[in-house]
Amino acid sequence: MPTRGQAFFVFYLVAINVILSAAGFKSRQPNAWYPSASGSDGEIVSYLTNRLGVLSFANIPLLFLYAGRNNVLLWLTNWSHGTFLLLHRWLAWIATLQAVLHSAIYLQIYVHDGTHASESKLPYWVWGVVATLCMSILLPSSILPIRKNVYEFFLAWHVLLSIFVLAGCYWHILARFGRQWGYENWIYTAIGIWGFDRAMRLARLARNGVKTARVTVIDEDYIHVHVEDVSGSGHAYLYFPTLSWRVWENHPFSVASVVIPPSDIRTGSFKHDADVEKLGSSTDGSDSDSGKRRYRSLAKIGLTFLLRTKSGVTRQLRQHATLPVLVESAYGPHEDFSEYSLLVCIAGGVGITACVPYLRAHPGATKLFWGARSQGIIDAMAPSLVGVEQETYVGKRMNIAEVLPRALSDVTATAVVLVSGPSEMADEVRCVVSELGRQKEGIKVKLVEEAFSW
Repeated sequence: MPTRGQAFFVFYLVAINVILSAAGFKSRQPNAWYPSASGSDGEIVSYLTNRLGVLSFANIPLLFLYAGRNNVLLWLTNWSHGTFLLLHRWLAWIATLQAVLHSAIYLQIYVHDGTHASESKLPYWVWGVVATLCMSILLPSSILPIRKNVYEFFLAWHVLLSIFVLAGCYWHILARFGRQWGYENWIYTAIGIWGFDRAMRLARLARNGVKTARVTVIDEDYIHVHVEDVSGSGHAYLYFPTLSWRVWENHPFSVASVVIPPSDIRTGSFKHDADVEKLGSSTDGSDSDSGKRRYRSLAKIGLTFLLRTKSGVTRQLRQHATLPVLVESAYGPHEDFSEYSLLVCIAGGVGITACVPYLRAHPGATKLFWGARSQGIIDAMAPSLVGVEQETYVGKRMNIAEVLPRALSDVTATAVVLVSGPSEMADEVRCVVSELGRQKEGIKVKLVEEAFSW
């Protein structure tokens, strides 16, 4: 469910496209292009369908910009990638509707004039049909169930049809007008945006090089993946080229830690006594110092990921102890919550990975409420959550309407609520936080959602 701000921006996109599609048409008669015999209605309809085609072209670069991982607007606005993917989907509906109307109206015009039989054989018409048809197929083939259940197929199909859309639009204009009106510049811009995103991905991969991933099975649902000598925060895209002939396939995972604990390095177990940032709490200074030195000598810089194995690549990883990996990182740096006196994290399953860096870095009070399918994942993450006030719910549903008011009951100034989990959980947390914000006058409560959007 979109946030209020997202809904406002979506409304703006729809409104501005409707206004630009419908406003500013005036009939000019006599007119050599639209003779008076056809009436002013035919003239206005021609203006309308041309406008729709131009606006559809103008929206195509934005479609590629909003979908990219290396979107410059991400850096300028600090909006989430999920927000831009939402805008990408809405703009895709708008641009496709404009293209379909542009094609349908011209079809009617040429059928009415009796020239359809000859016009439909021309290259510009054929390429226009290719572009419109591919855009129309992209929409139903990109619905959420397809994206979630057969993501690899969706992505390959999406890229392939997008290439045909660009080619169809380009040759449609080139065959109809040549380069006299500059419409092809919209396609050049889209190609440039797409090329920049792909080049940046390659640069991130080249910077990290080929690494070795160490896989540790937690239980039948979850695994740990550790990659040494790579730094980053937020989330990263992992490529496992030896698992499939589709070497380009990659998947996003939240970075749970940037330090690989020493016991993980030696044995792959999770039974170490302290977290690198929690060492030193002993009253014996010498023991504390020796513990720190021992940890630093054994711990290594690297990225740790917690994965739930479902099907495809994640399921195959369970069969390997080590394997080559390419790391495209890092994306989505963490926000600074130091101005808030209390951090409350609501996590579902592997959503804990997005919460851990915030919990470990926050200077104020922290509380964690975490629902998980099994005890194994909770035991695996326990060393990273030393010192964090927490409640865990294994195999049962967390009552967010009861948990959040209790967690925020003693807040006197500011608090931030971070939710990372299924979309249903995020929606419920948003509703509860909004209600609490209205009830608690003078209290500043900020809501942050950390989630990968399909």
